[in-house]
Amino acid sequence: MSAFVEIARTGCASIGRHPIRSAVTIAAVLSVLVPYLVGMGLVEGIRQEALVAIGSADGPGAIALPDLYVAGSRFGRRVPIRLAAAEDIARFEGVVRVIPRIVGRVTLGKKDVEAVLVGLPQEELAEAITGATIGKVIEGQLPRTEPGGAPQLVLGSALAEELGQQVGGVIPPILRSSRGEKTPRIVGIFRTDSSMWQSRVVLTTFETAAELFDQQGLATDLLVHCRAGQPAEVSARIVREVRGVGDETGIGCEVILRSDLESLLPVGLGHRAGVFNLVFVVAFSVAILAILVISGFGLAERRRTIGILKATGWQTDQVLLRGLVEHLLLGLIGATASILLAFVWLKWFNGFWIAGVFVSGLEISPGIPVPFVLAPVPVLLAVLIACLLVTVGSVFSTWRTAVTSPAEAMR
Repeated sequence: MSAFVEIARTGCASIGRHPIRSAVTIAAVLSVLVPYLVGMGLVEGIRQEALVAIGSADGPGAIALPDLYVAGSRFGRRVPIRLAAAEDIARFEGVVRVIPRIVGRVTLGKKDVEAVLVGLPQEELAEAITGATIGKVIEGQLPRTEPGGAPQLVLGSALAEELGQQVGGVIPPILRSSRGEKTPRIVGIFRTDSSMWQSRVVLTTFETAAELFDQQGLATDLLVHCRAGQPAEVSARIVREVRGVGDETGIGCEVILRSDLESLLPVGLGHRAGVFNLVFVVAFSVAILAILVISGFGLAERRRTIGILKATGWQTDQVLLRGLVEHLLLGLIGATASILLAFVWLKWFNGFWIAGVFVSGLEISPGIPVPFVLAPVPVLLAVLIACLLVTVGSVFSTWRTAVTSPAEAMR
């Protein structure tokens, strides 16, 4: 036992005797592991927030969301659906309520900033945002429909900052409809610490959205709430019976279950995470070769040290064990530093540059808090990879020196 402790002690001391080699080895580990941990942290954080957003997870902001999303379908493509379909679906057995929704792209301000406008019935807005107090999510108030008045909008925090808008401000007409130009008024702004999905959203009432897009009597889709255990039956009946909506013919219905959204979520994020992992498999392979070269730093001095150890009675297996302890310690130092730097990158620098790889539309410096979770599995995997990188990359040079005679090693 005492011999093992002595071997471990000398292995630890060797790190301080070869500072350049140790520093360069740790730097090589950092260059590989830090981006890997940051990427995996973003994937897990976005996944968890998206699960909350679609109502499949518990947490702040998790509310009862629709069971079915119904849109029109023509030639196999989604098209707007007539509001008359909402009345038909509401009479089906198992349907609790049907909410029409309008979702469309708009451009705002003189810079033509793109955003997504969402219109919901006024009585549904409060529940759509949060089940808690409105003031916890937005600054200001919810939009209302005032006949003959200016359209009222709630802007996402990132949009408001980009447009330089505050509550009470106005922006140029975003669309010119058959009813003339409208100058919208900002009545609320989503707080910066609310969900990232709300940062570039424009929220308004259904009536206002229909007027801005000049699409009366149409909805992008219908949000259908069903009784427990009946979404599948209601979905089949909608597809079977709701056809030829209004005076349009040849339009059927496309129905998406919330469970389908939950299954699509890991597919999309998993694809990006898989590509990210594939890139870093190549990076890990290159890192091993790099550490093989790096192990040459201070090689002459290490050869003399090993020669002295063998001359004083150390066996080859003891020399290799000493080198293994040294390399494992370097790997642990590199892994620990990588975890700390990844946390700093995500927490203090808000995923600077890399967040845009996983979330489309984000700038190099995100203007919103980017969600992240440093999960135990990627962290433990990073520790294992760091130890393997350093050990595999350095054990060959140590073994090559350890099997030579003391006189040859000290040349």
